[in-house]
Amino acid sequence: SREDLRSTDHMTIDGQTAKDFDDAICILKTPKGFKLYVSIADVSHYVQPGSAIDKEAYTRGTSIYFPGRVIPMLPEKLSNNLCSLVPDKDRFTLSAILDFDRSGTVLKKNFTRSIIRSKQRFTYSTVRKILIDKDPAVRKEHKDFLNQLQWAQELATALKEKRRARGSIDFNLPEPEFKLDGKGNVASIRKAERNFAHQLIEEFMLAANEAVAEFFSQRSIPAIYRVHESPDPL
Repeated sequence: SREDLRSTDHMTIDGQTAKDFDDAICILKTPKGFKLYVSIADVSHYVQPGSAIDKEAYTRGTSIYFPGRVIPMLPEKLSNNLCSLVPDKDRFTLSAILDFDRSGTVLKKNFTRSIIRSKQRFTYSTVRKILIDKDPAVRKEHKDFLNQLQWAQELATALKEKRRARGSIDFNLPEPEFKLDGKGNVASIRKAERNFAHQLIEEFMLAANEAVAEFFSQRSIPAIYRVHESPDPL
């Protein structure tokens, strides 16, 4: 009953130390603009309401990330295996398929249960080297994905400009990155790198979330939203 998207060139873009990959993207150029696939690991396929795993996950509330380790909300066989969108493995997903014009306006949206096979795992630093630094060696190594990454950059830039035009605020605050020694003690703390690759993924996740929220709102489907208070003008 799932839409077979294994022929699409989905890819993940995460941090160097990421251990679970819960979202993947694919971007195509179309005559009118772009087609964006945002595919999220379908945890609901494995975690049924009221099951022991569901009750334990509810108690934990979230996964807890520490430098060098993580206490997962779900068993590692799910979080790091069956629900991790690693390359060259069939994985069950929920996909938002969005068509945009060249200015980033949504022309069409569709949501489906799907199956994908990620083709590539990228890190933020590698994408930066490809798109921003134009590193010849890295670009040659990933030549099969150069077009798609370029289209991703074009679409993300259009989405960001459109978001800014409607008054969205970017809180680009520095985050610490901890490096541990062999005994698990903190060896150093530095400011984590943040580059356009991070913004690229954020724009696509925002676009998918907004499309889902609009879909629910138009059909009066109850949903949980995170609402921020208006900022103090002073």
